Amino acid sequence: MEENKQVSTPTEAELERERALADTDHPIHHERVTKAIPEGYTSRQLYNDVIQIAWPSCVELLLTQLASMVDLMMVGQLGAWALTSVGLSTQPKFLVMTMFMALNVGATAMVARFKGAGDQENANVILRQALVLSLILSTIAAVVGYIFAPQLIQFMGSTEEATLIGGTQYLRIQMIGIPAVALTSVVTATMRGIGNSRIAMIYNIIANVVNVIFNYLLIGGNLGFPRLEVVGASLATILGQFVAFGIAVYMILRPKSYLRIKRGDSFKFDLPMIKRIVNVGIPAMIEQLLMRAGMIIFSKTVAGLGTVAFATHQVCMNIQALSFMNGQAFATSATSLMGQSLGKKRPDLAQAYCHRARRLGMMVSLFLGVVFFFFGGPIVALYNDDPMIVAEGAKMLMIVAITQPLQSSQFILAGALRGAGDTRATAYITFLTVLVVRPLLAIFLINSMNMGLLGAWVAIAVDQLIRSTLVLFRFNSGKWKKIIV
Repeated sequence: MEENKQVSTPTEAELERERALADTDHPIHHERVTKAIPEGYTSRQLYNDVIQIAWPSCVELLLTQLASMVDLMMVGQLGAWALTSVGLSTQPKFLVMTMFMALNVGATAMVARFKGAGDQENANVILRQALVLSLILSTIAAVVGYIFAPQLIQFMGSTEEATLIGGTQYLRIQMIGIPAVALTSVVTATMRGIGNSRIAMIYNIIANVVNVIFNYLLIGGNLGFPRLEVVGASLATILGQFVAFGIAVYMILRPKSYLRIKRGDSFKFDLPMIKRIVNVGIPAMIEQLLMRAGMIIFSKTVAGLGTVAFATHQVCMNIQALSFMNGQAFATSATSLMGQSLGKKRPDLAQAYCHRARRLGMMVSLFLGVVFFFFGGPIVALYNDDPMIVAEGAKMLMIVAITQPLQSSQFILAGALRGAGDTRATAYITFLTVLVVRPLLAIFLINSMNMGLLGAWVAIAVDQLIRSTLVLFRFNSGKWKKIIV
């Protein structure tokens, strides 16, 4: 990496000139994406840069998802009602998290641009502004989520008293930890913007270890601890989250950190910076809201199939989420390297990085597809050994296996587009696929074609096919090269 040099914040006039250039037929901005290797770089060097960012992120995501799987396996031993209780709380929790998740998209893109331009001072301004905004939004969201937890669980389709009580208890405890999760995610997002994914790996590994230990102690009441069942699982999760938050704060207080908080730093609102974060973050927020709305409609449709079917669905969704780590890890590389390359005014370098991130992700996705296709039954049995859940779950994982290459490509290229600040395009694509195609097709296949749970997962596969195709077309168009953030 080159030495950092301080660059002044672009004035509004300078931004206007960039926008004017972006609207012309300048070849830098309107050429379609190619696979040419940029002058002065080798393919091996590009691959190394991608892997350097992706592997810590991959380890972090993998261990986080494994901890989530262990969590659900322990909960699953309590019965289908417990799996359903946790499953019903998942979408409301993610809905509450939407605001600061979207904010982080803007923060990552801005920090990456400033890093590429050598502007450390303004990268740290983005960190501070994102922390303040995230604290305010997450606190409001947590209070609202806590108060309306019973209504949210009921809205998600809870039909039994046990799942309503268990889901409400689980969700309310999760709301207590939301501000800590939000602030930690800001540190993670901004660190990834500068290409440092190792720090997030460290504190998330520690948090997951804490989570698993307290799962063992509190779900079943081992080693003298009380048996708290679903409540214990939720407590264990937020204990791990608070540990991660503490370590993340320590990391940005270190004097040698590129992103750091120093004594005397201002946390007052910087409206020009907030506007730039929001310009990228608002479309991302709309995208996340659309995605959550679509997922809620989809989940409610599946919940109508009954407790056992929804428990099977929740297990398969949890296993599928393990495969997300592949796409998300290389998407982290694509987002960071895209932003930094555009900060250096090198769209040719950005597209070269993204092609290699996608190629690596594709290789891993093929391996995962083979595992899910041939070993789906034994994997599902780790959660619950009910023969019906195992048999149906194995069928669903065959669909997951087939969609792996599509899923990987979609994650990575969407991450690249977000790194470029092209969040409006991904919002439109999400609206069409997750809010329209997936839930409507699921409703049709389940209710009109009587395909049951299989119909829901066919809808997921169709969603992945259309979304992957549209994201690929958008990336290859090269229109992201003229985005000004």
